Amino acid sequence: MYDYLVVGAGLYGAVFAHEAKKHGKSVLVIDKRPNIAGNVYTEDVEKIHVHKYGAHIFHTNNRKVWEYVNQFAEFNRFTNSPVANYHGELYSLPFNMYTFNKMWGVVTPEEAAAKIEEQKKAAGITEPKNLEEQAISLIGTDIYEKLVKGYTEKQWGRPCSELPAFIIKRLPVRLTFDNNYFNALYQGIPMGGYTKMVANMLEGIEVKLGVDYLAEKEAYDKLAEKVIYTGAIDAYFDFKLGALEYRSVRFETELLDKPNFQGNAAVNYTDAETPWTRIIEHKWFEFGKDDEGNEIPKTVISREYSSEWKPGDEPYYPVNDEKNGNLYAEYKKLAEQEKKIVFGGRLGEYKYYDMDAVIASALDMCDKELA
Repeated sequence: MYDYLVVGAGLYGAVFAHEAKKHGKSVLVIDKRPNIAGNVYTEDVEKIHVHKYGAHIFHTNNRKVWEYVNQFAEFNRFTNSPVANYHGELYSLPFNMYTFNKMWGVVTPEEAAAKIEEQKKAAGITEPKNLEEQAISLIGTDIYEKLVKGYTEKQWGRPCSELPAFIIKRLPVRLTFDNNYFNALYQGIPMGGYTKMVANMLEGIEVKLGVDYLAEKEAYDKLAEKVIYTGAIDAYFDFKLGALEYRSVRFETELLDKPNFQGNAAVNYTDAETPWTRIIEHKWFEFGKDDEGNEIPKTVISREYSSEWKPGDEPYYPVNDEKNGNLYAEYKKLAEQEKKIVFGGRLGEYKYYDMDAVIASALDMCDKELA
């Protein structure tokens, strides 16, 4: 009945479905959630677009991807400038001259660099072997202890000394007063929310929601020549080699009867004692930091709690250690034997993907599949 069955209405599935339709293919998209847009789903609460599955900030240096998404949404000029809260002391993230001045009282880039170098030498680190050593070699002991250690250990549920160094290699450290966290050429939030953007991608395409593909796999496989599968690769094979590990996130979302809770979209709580990792105030993704957002008399906040994934939870971050890497490699061999199925996206490839990379990956696959 269809050329393609797309399992999952998130970014990867929506990009493929859009491109397949453009190439004259017939497509059915199914998703087990009651909504489209996967983890970038936003829902309207009191005229605020709430990021239901955690904050998603679009940023890319890939012009092709930027031009692609701009077909489906107009983006605002939101710049991610998170704040770190350590027991009530507030610091700039990314680590920059504001951070170093508040931490050490230094005023010039030379003084900041000298302070970092002095603390790195005192720690005696030459070849960083883990995340703790990597962080200290990048930003010194004081900033590591206050702004990295507690947050990272809450997020990953493991001591920093047991986490691989590469996790923190992309940590921005700047000897300037630049608060732009991503420093990407193109960034912003789609006006009207991500759900609207994905709906525009899926326009004119048949979509069925609340459908569990794996529970009715045989029947659905018969409907199409080929399947684009964006679900978890281990679940597809019924976990027969074991379950891949993830970190999950739990959200406590509240509607507050005030116009402004924290004055910023994201505040990270970096001490070990606060149980949540950060608080997101959703309205500041789409309203300026002046009085514009205060015209809406209410605000919505979400506290994020990181946890070890267990069946039934939403899988968020792959635990990319050696053990899971080896297990994924075995599943990938099984996937390559499935001639009718293409595995893609964050869960299908067991890979932490930024949104722009998901879209780039889907477009690459479209080039191969639809050529």
